[in-house]
Amino acid sequence: MMAHVFVCDGIALTTVARQQHILITGWAAEVVRFPVFCVIHALYCCSISLNTHRNLLEISHKICVRIHLHLESRSERLCSTEDCIPGTGTYLRHGYIFASLTGYVLRKNEGEELPVISVVRETETQLLPDVGAIVTCKVTSINPRFAKVHILYVGSTPLKDRFRGTIRKEDVRATEKDKVETYKSFRPGDIVLAKVISLGDVQSNYLLTTAENELGVVVAHSEAGAQMVPISWCEMQCPRTHAKEFRKVARVQPEYLQA
Repeated sequence: MMAHVFVCDGIALTTVARQQHILITGWAAEVVRFPVFCVIHALYCCSISLNTHRNLLEISHKICVRIHLHLESRSERLCSTEDCIPGTGTYLRHGYIFASLTGYVLRKNEGEELPVISVVRETETQLLPDVGAIVTCKVTSINPRFAKVHILYVGSTPLKDRFRGTIRKEDVRATEKDKVETYKSFRPGDIVLAKVISLGDVQSNYLLTTAENELGVVVAHSEAGAQMVPISWCEMQCPRTHAKEFRKVARVQPEYLQA
């Protein structure tokens, strides 16, 4: 099963046409005709109109990214590292890129020298953590070098599968990195807002950072079991015992308060 899909600024078009040719016209007067064999779900809203009489999908933005989708199974060899850059759902072995899960292969060319190749599940293409995404995580363990987390949300969207992440000591904050102590930044059970800085694969975790004012611990409980209150950018206090504990505290933005 193969579909050649043109995406505008991250927007995938929705269509249920089967074995038909759909004509797509872009703002830059670029016209492409392609066969569609599967349903591609819209990820974001944009100005798209469907002319049923002329079979035209008209888009208000310039077509800038081309994505090719086809189904691959886990551990399938995709291509050489000379041809693509590994992305989500892939891993490297002996100079080749392999699929780490069964799903659809995406090849994105966004002006880079080489396209980025990723593998995503059909029903969860919009739910995978991506570089630059803000994620909500739960700290599972810490050591002097890093904190291990489980990623629970991408933005405000809960994840069905469990993804693991790592916040390294040097990625905790932007200043005085040499003075960072992991146990004074996070504790197991803390809920943390972080940003994805590197994609994971079958052999490693997502690399995350909290080196921004808006990122860090948003929920933490004291030894007495009470939810602590932030009193500075580096401390939280138990309302029951008034004991203070060190944390890398996030300055939470309104859009993340509900999540």
